[in-house]
Amino acid sequence: MLGPVFNREAIVAPKRTQTYLARGVYVLSLFVLLSTGYLVLAGTRSLTSASDLSRFGSSMFALLAPLQLIVLASLAAVGAASNVAQEKDRRTLLLLLMTRLSGGEIVLGKCAASLLGPLSMMFAALPLFLTISLLGGVSIGQIATAYAITLVTVLLAAAVGTVVGLWREKTFQAIATTVLMLVLYGVFAEIAASGLIGQQFVGLADWINPVGAIAAAATPFATQTQWGIPVVAAYTSATAVLSLVVLLFGVYKVRHWNPSKEVRFKAPEPETGTDLRELISSQADGQHADTVDPSVATINWKARSPRRVWDNPVLWREICTWAYGRKVIVVRVAFLALFAVVCAIVVSSVRSGEALKRFDSTESALPVATLPVAAIGVISLVLVNALAVNSLTGERDGLALDLLLVTDIRPSEFIFGKMLGVLYVAKEMILLPLALILYLGISGAMTIENTVFAILGASQLYAFVSMLGIHSGLNYIAGRTATLVSLGTVFFLCIGVAILMVIMVSFRGAFQLQLAPFLAMILGGGAALFAALGWRNPSSAIFVSSFLLPLITFYAITQFLLQRDQLFVVLTVLAGYGFTTAAMLVPALSEFDVSLDRDRGGAGDES
Repeated sequence: MLGPVFNREAIVAPKRTQTYLARGVYVLSLFVLLSTGYLVLAGTRSLTSASDLSRFGSSMFALLAPLQLIVLASLAAVGAASNVAQEKDRRTLLLLLMTRLSGGEIVLGKCAASLLGPLSMMFAALPLFLTISLLGGVSIGQIATAYAITLVTVLLAAAVGTVVGLWREKTFQAIATTVLMLVLYGVFAEIAASGLIGQQFVGLADWINPVGAIAAAATPFATQTQWGIPVVAAYTSATAVLSLVVLLFGVYKVRHWNPSKEVRFKAPEPETGTDLRELISSQADGQHADTVDPSVATINWKARSPRRVWDNPVLWREICTWAYGRKVIVVRVAFLALFAVVCAIVVSSVRSGEALKRFDSTESALPVATLPVAAIGVISLVLVNALAVNSLTGERDGLALDLLLVTDIRPSEFIFGKMLGVLYVAKEMILLPLALILYLGISGAMTIENTVFAILGASQLYAFVSMLGIHSGLNYIAGRTATLVSLGTVFFLCIGVAILMVIMVSFRGAFQLQLAPFLAMILGGGAALFAALGWRNPSSAIFVSSFLLPLITFYAITQFLLQRDQLFVVLTVLAGYGFTTAAMLVPALSEFDVSLDRDRGGAGDES
């Protein structure tokens, strides 16, 4: 019904093992979270009445429903953008445009194909959510409304990812622009709901705010907009219409954007002041220029002096050229806009004195400035990781990686050139969050030692995500698979930290009871990390680090919430993530070195 593009994906997807593996892992993860919450609750109080179970069911539904919304929307957005970007990198999108396929078949087919995975995972988890209703506290109608909200949100995310992927030329541009657009959309909805930009926008927020809509679905009381329409109905209808508008805009512009100006070939321009007709006319002794063969004209084309390349050509290309396209400036501008919003929130809390108050865990779950700083930090980590993995997948899809393997570039030049180049290109996304942490230290919201600890820990995380992207790009042949694995690992770690903190804060006084149920999450997370990092190239170091990271994360969060010495927190983070970074770096250098030494050795014997 949607054309051969969607038809092919619908036929191939059921034949892939990862299709069923993703569903199973997703449902198992939700079940482990539900079981963990039950074990922790049963260890802190006796569940002797139906009201206790109903309160537990409503609280777990309020945790799992937003989690499903975030995970599936992120997967749909990144998957759609990377799917289209991979077609561009391999120049296969141009072949599709040369066929008799209409713009609707291409755009709608790509969008629908990217929805197969997230929607199958969503409906695979439906029996688990229906089981929660058996505990009480949650009705079937609430589950249905939550699923409707998730469905239209996933559709909007996939539509934005598909259209942005068709608009932007490079993979990093497509993924980063998609992520920033959706985040800015959510931030605007939250600001509008708070009334900071005017009371007239408060009613608009009920139509566009996914957080408010999923919160309305989690409550048993029906909430309505200013016009008397239920919030859930308003949000689902408005988001569905917005998704349709985005897709129609992509259908209208798909052949205008593609092929882009970066793909079209242009003839060189002659020197300034030189006219081809004048040269031909002068050589033809007055004959008409149209009757003269242009080959008789001798033209001096403009020649630019060659640029000096550094000793490390890989690093030179990353820093001194537009390796990721000129439109990467759009990504930087969008990140600056988001950073400005976060800065306004942090500065406002500092000036009001809320951020300067001494943190008391009995009064609030987290310090006031923690959430906005952590949000901008997570977004910057995701963007740096996307840039790192794209630095390798772009070379592979462009068939340039095979050429680099037969040159005399040393492994250290290639790996460190890519890594340092990624950090340089993403310097604004790294330095600005660090500057915000420094501002909190100068203003007195953080102590000097905690400021130093936070900067050291953040620096280690940036090195980790950049090396993780390069590691995924080297180990996975398909660019889309490498991107999803790399971003999925970062997303898993960030979401895992958030879930652990929510559960620990909810049962703050029972840390000793949480270790046993969390061991299952730690073992499951370690197995997932090992599958992502060492499935194609296993090693003992990656195996140890995969199971060590979740345990270190649990320990660091526990120490942070108990307000123990923060030195132990930063030392565990530096040791754990530093060891994992080295576990990925050393095999990349050694195996790359073996392949180069084999080529050099053969050349030396022949000479």
